[in-house]
Amino acid sequence: VQLQASGGGLVQAGGSLRLSCSASGRAFDRYHMGWFRQAPGKEREFVSSITWSGGTRSYADSVKGRFAISRDNGKNTVYLQLNSLKLEDTAVYYCAADVWYYGVVPGQYDYWGQGTEVTVSS
Repeated sequence: VQLQASGGGLVQAGGSLRLSCSASGRAFDRYHMGWFRQAPGKEREFVSSITWSGGTRSYADSVKGRFAISRDNGKNTVYLQLNSLKLEDTAVYYCAADVWYYGVVPGQYDYWGQGTEVTVSS
C-alpha cells in the first residue's frame, strides 16, 4: 500500500487542523493505521492509531483529548483531527500502515507516507 499524507500547515496555538492520509493499492481495510510525528532534533514518536475496523483507537498521553483519529475505508483514507494545538505539537506528521501491528513502535509498521508538516505559532 502507498500512503500520502496531507493537510499540514501553519496554525496559531489553540487552532485546529485536519490531516488526511490517502492510501492507494488494494485492501486498505485490512490495514491498521498509525500517525507519528517527528520534531526537529527528536525521535519519531507515536501519536495515534486505529485498527482496520475502527474499533480500537489509541492516543499518546500528550494528545489525548485534543486529537481524534478516524478512517473511511470507502475512501481509503485515515484522518487525524488536531484541536487545541500547542507549540509543542509542531512536527512533521507521518501516517503508517501495517496488517498486524497498531502499537507505538515506529519500526513495526511496514508502510509509511512522506509526511506533512504542522507548525504551531504563538
